[in-house]
Amino acid sequence: MTLLRQNLPEERRGRLKALLAKGSLVRVLEAHNGLSGIVADTLCIEGQSGDQAVTREFDAIWESSLTDSASKGHPDIEVVSFDSRLHTIQEILTVTQKPMIVDGDTGGDPSTFEYMVSKMERAGISAVIIEDKVFPKRNSLETGTRQVLQEPDVFAQKIRRGKKVQATGDFMIIARIESLIAGTGMADALDRARTYLQAGVDGIMIHSKSKQPDEILEFAGKYRSLLKELEMDKPLVCVPTTYHTILEEELQAAGFQIVIYANHLLRAAYKAMRDTAKSILSNQRSLEADPLCAPVREIFDAVGFLDVKEKDRQDAINTNIPVIIPAAGEAPAIEPVLKKTPKSMADIAGKTLLARQVQTLSQNHLTDITVVTGYAGDQMKGEGVAFIHYPDYIKGTELDSILAAQEKMHNGFLMLYSDILLENQVIAQLLACKEDIVLVLDNSIQYLEAVEGKVTDYVISHNRPNRKRRNIKFDHQNTLAKIGKKIDPASATHEFIGLAKFSKTGAEQFLQTYHDALKNLEGKIQEAEDISQFRLTDLIQEMIDRGFTVHYLEIHKGWLEIHFPKDIELANELFTAQEHPSEIL
Repeated sequence: MTLLRQNLPEERRGRLKALLAKGSLVRVLEAHNGLSGIVADTLCIEGQSGDQAVTREFDAIWESSLTDSASKGHPDIEVVSFDSRLHTIQEILTVTQKPMIVDGDTGGDPSTFEYMVSKMERAGISAVIIEDKVFPKRNSLETGTRQVLQEPDVFAQKIRRGKKVQATGDFMIIARIESLIAGTGMADALDRARTYLQAGVDGIMIHSKSKQPDEILEFAGKYRSLLKELEMDKPLVCVPTTYHTILEEELQAAGFQIVIYANHLLRAAYKAMRDTAKSILSNQRSLEADPLCAPVREIFDAVGFLDVKEKDRQDAINTNIPVIIPAAGEAPAIEPVLKKTPKSMADIAGKTLLARQVQTLSQNHLTDITVVTGYAGDQMKGEGVAFIHYPDYIKGTELDSILAAQEKMHNGFLMLYSDILLENQVIAQLLACKEDIVLVLDNSIQYLEAVEGKVTDYVISHNRPNRKRRNIKFDHQNTLAKIGKKIDPASATHEFIGLAKFSKTGAEQFLQTYHDALKNLEGKIQEAEDISQFRLTDLIQEMIDRGFTVHYLEIHKGWLEIHFPKDIELANELFTAQEHPSEIL
């Protein structure tokens, strides 16, 4: 994939409304996978408007139910699950930057639609268009297909439910009116428009399969009068698939603000694939098919292969990423041992816990180390580290401590809890991971009982292992589904040990999600009662819910957490045995 055009949900979500506010026509092109998304996102041509030279491009991307289903080999009857649709959406969002409008089919029942709205908004989608048919719908363009419309009041309630769960004002819900498709007439279409507008919908799409634009132009004129009567200004959308002779400027003059070319890239791709396959079969070689194909290098360039090469070069240069150690909190469980000193100053076989951590990091060529202090900060000492004091450590969480070193995050960073000791290879394995966000998880928690008095960061992974048989699992499958302190230990697959790596992109996602949550979310957020109690695990879960992929490195040994006095005793024994074996003989 290419990351050249990547941007975050908070940046993308409001772009459709911004385009509409400018008053120009919003031109939208269908995409059904990442590559077609790149075409819709980047293609532009030089054109002429009267005597003036202009650059023409598409303003937004349409993620179509028809083309998404067809690209998967399925009919457009809502047989493809929403999770599958969301996967395609994420593929496109990852490699594009223009706003996206999603074909939401019927939206399902009101409860399903609420979840759809929430997931789409968090992903950075600008709008969803839902049609007023009864589930499961049938595609509108196929002749002879029975179209059953939902009662307007029922559909309006679905709109209200969807608007109510929105977290920001950027996301739009647009109602697609199917009266002209179903044959119930213009009066029914206008009555439905009135009902949906009064329910709070953000725009109206009028659909038609007529080969002439007359009926949609008639609707547009009456829609303007309806908006004037209701004292509203809501955009009108059309999809000129069948009435394809009308020009964009004519549609704009009629009052349409959004024009969607809804299935053309898939149709073009299907024809090109068949023609190429026929050529190979006919000629029994690929020579004659080559003129029908793009050069391989052109594909490499489109999907960012040269960007990957440059990043590989930079990785070889920039191996010393910053390390942040949040060490601001108190440690009441081992206070009798610490005697009012920070946990990082605990003696472990003649060296402080912090010195042990610095030694392990340095042996992996990580020397840009920042320690965030709080409790007894004046007693924190260590060579080869910089200290940042976080004064509000009593009220704050470990996330607040981490963010106190925000200036060190922007080009990527490694985060290490202050109370864990590690073997060198754990750090080395983490540094070798290429994903943008990687947490180190221990899978032995599945076989151990919970420790009383210890708060554990539990994780549920995707592709949960079958504990009754052997399994092969590949690294790309190692992703988190859930993380939190309140997860049932019996259902947890792993424990987060307190070590994570964020690339530059991962750090941007981390910070943008945090600041957006701080700005826009109120009340309970994940497991936190409010933003003041927002913890690292809450932020990671929020990122997962917004569609970001969080990978993990799985271990089952090579680390030790210092939480109780007995942990210090064990650490002393282990390091003494390792460094001074003669003393225990």
